[in-house]
Amino acid sequence: MNKLEIACFNIESAQIAHENGADRIELCEGFEVGGTTPNIETIKQAREQLTIDLYVMIRPRGGNFVYSKEEFEQMKQDILHFKSLQVDGFVFGILNENNKVDIERNAELVDLAKPFPCTFHRAFDEISDNEQALEDVISCGFSTVLTSGTHSNVMDGIDVLKKLVHQAQNRITIMPGGGLRSTNIKHIQEVTQAKFYHSSAITDGNQIANATEIFNLKSNLK
Repeated sequence: MNKLEIACFNIESAQIAHENGADRIELCEGFEVGGTTPNIETIKQAREQLTIDLYVMIRPRGGNFVYSKEEFEQMKQDILHFKSLQVDGFVFGILNENNKVDIERNAELVDLAKPFPCTFHRAFDEISDNEQALEDVISCGFSTVLTSGTHSNVMDGIDVLKKLVHQAQNRITIMPGGGLRSTNIKHIQEVTQAKFYHSSAITDGNQIANATEIFNLKSNLK
């Protein structure tokens, strides 16, 4: 069966996701800016309570994905600290001033995170040449790309997602996310043939994942 990751902005959502069939948690804070690095106590608490895979967002602030030297150093320190907490992976993405994949910095973080796998997040959707961007991300050593197909949501980006899955040729996992819901996941799956899917499962704006939505998302995956 294909797998489901739930983006969780608090411990309560992580527990709900765990109890309702999620295969993996992407733990973060900063709901209003699309996710930032969670604090270390939240990570410790999540690790104590969850038995499913726990990936941690490494993003020092909201806004763009071009980071200063100081911000990059903070990202490195966070990865080093969090590796000792028995997390299962990391989520980040760095672009350069030209809005392309910053290969050198991303590769450095991927190497620092070893042996834990890394997901390149939706910074990917800020890049105009997605075909080259995918090759760049692969060259950095990422295991997964989280993307809406370079559009505002997965339904608008469905054709790009299909193309990316074909281009990837199992060298990297293409994980559709961004507007993914139980009402469209079956269609996205049929068209793209992706194997891993991502949603916050937040349905009412209160930053808490909806248990029924998670159950239905998972149930609609083959």
